[in-house]
Amino acid sequence: MKHTITFAQAINEAFKEEMRKNKNIFHFGEDIRFNNIDTTKGLAEEFGVDRVMHAPISEGSFINAAIGASMMGLRPIIEIFYSDFLLLACDSIISEAATWRYVHGPEFKLPMVIRAANTGAGTGSGAYHAKYVESTFLHYPGIKVIYPSTPYDAKGLMKTAINDNNPIIFFEEKLLYGTYEEVPNSEYTIPFGKGIIRQEGKDVTIVAWGNAQLKCKEAATRLSKEGISAELIDPRTLMPFDIDLVSQSVKKTGRLIIVEDGNKRGGFGAEISAMITEDCFQYLKAPILRVAGEDIPIPSGLYGEKFTLPSIDNIVKNVIWLLKRFGN
Repeated sequence: MKHTITFAQAINEAFKEEMRKNKNIFHFGEDIRFNNIDTTKGLAEEFGVDRVMHAPISEGSFINAAIGASMMGLRPIIEIFYSDFLLLACDSIISEAATWRYVHGPEFKLPMVIRAANTGAGTGSGAYHAKYVESTFLHYPGIKVIYPSTPYDAKGLMKTAINDNNPIIFFEEKLLYGTYEEVPNSEYTIPFGKGIIRQEGKDVTIVAWGNAQLKCKEAATRLSKEGISAELIDPRTLMPFDIDLVSQSVKKTGRLIIVEDGNKRGGFGAEISAMITEDCFQYLKAPILRVAGEDIPIPSGLYGEKFTLPSIDNIVKNVIWLLKRFGN
């Protein structure tokens, strides 16, 4: 049996199911008892204010508090209301949370989920509330970076994250909160490091995550009308990353395009490109292309945003160009 829920409701269900099973799990964030997003709806009413707590407007301080709680055996879930604000807690996340187990030994655990809520652009929020910062944290070992694209994945990956013994950053794109999908009534989890082929194809491999994956799905539909068969891969998790799945696809298609809404310079797409070049250069029939955000701050307003982010048209044009130029 299945039921249909939104991306936000999927995360909420994951919280409730895991918090009912484990009293050591608690939620900590700014105004989480009163915000109007379904992710935390009903948590305080069911689990009480001792397990669903407001945090001060000081990201570094409450990340540090969560690290201390985690060291003592609790399992904190921390909400950063806009992913941009992760940068205010970089020292706490990178210097402390990411290094703790390596420095002190594997017998120590540091279970904590940092929710990068309201990630990305799409609502005209401007430069301070619309950044894509996942590549920043992928640079530092010791942190797992999760980036779901669908409600099914959001719930399954969140349940896995809550039960993991390492610090995790869980990105939730604001444009995905209202998307909906059927999920099982029974409990399920999704392992980290296992991507999924969203659509099989033979001409070109397209890798994307988050809302960019939805744009690629529409682009693939348009491309099919041009006689182009695109294989869509959703990595689900960026660290660990399922390089084997991408390599297998590239060996089949011979071509790779990586689509990300974040800035092109220094983006994770460059790392994927390097990994594929090292792993299966001899199978490539064409140069690897990256379709990404412009290297400028995201402007306020929907009008300005559309000039900074890759569009469905951009994706389609790049695929068609690649096939025409390197189609043999």
